[in-house]
Amino acid sequence: MTSEPSHESLPPQKPELVLAKWSTRFWAWLLDFIIVMTAAEIIFSIAYAPLAFNQGMQENPALGAIKYAVQSLMFFGYWTYFESTSGQSIGKKLLKIKTANLAGNIADAKSVAISSFGKAFILPIDVFFGWIFTNDKRQRLLGRASNTIVVKAAESNGSQSVSYRKD
Repeated sequence: MTSEPSHESLPPQKPELVLAKWSTRFWAWLLDFIIVMTAAEIIFSIAYAPLAFNQGMQENPALGAIKYAVQSLMFFGYWTYFESTSGQSIGKKLLKIKTANLAGNIADAKSVAISSFGKAFILPIDVFFGWIFTNDKRQRLLGRASNTIVVKAAESNGSQSVSYRKD
C-alpha cells in the first residue's frame, strides 16, 4: 500500500524569480535609448532652430554640455517614471522583463530613482563595478544600492520569500 505524502509534511516551496539575462537587459536599454534620443533630438531641433542660423552646436561646446545634461535628465525621468509605476520601461515591456524589488514587487520610487541615476548618468561605471562586485542577482552597482533586480515579467509573483534562477 502506497501512501501519498501529506501536504502538511512538505516544506513550503519558495517562489522562484527568473533573473533577466544581461543581453536581454542590454536590448531593452537600447530600445529605450532609441526612444528617448529620438524624443530629445526632436525637442532640440525645435529649441535650437533659431540658433542654427547663427552658429552650429559644433562651434559652441557649452551647447553640447547643456544638451548632454538635458538628455541625461530625460533618461532619468523616463526610467524613474515608468519603472516606479509599472516596473517596465517601453524597452522592458517589449522584452518582457521588469525592474522589481528583491521580493519581485514593483520597487518604490526612491529605489527606482537610485537605480535610474546609474543608468542615466554613470552607466559604464555602474555596469563595470556591478560586474566586478556582482552577486547571484545580476545587479548593477546602483541596483545593489537600491535593492532592485531585473526579472522576467511573467515569472515574478510578489512573495516575500523567493529564490533566484539565472535565465
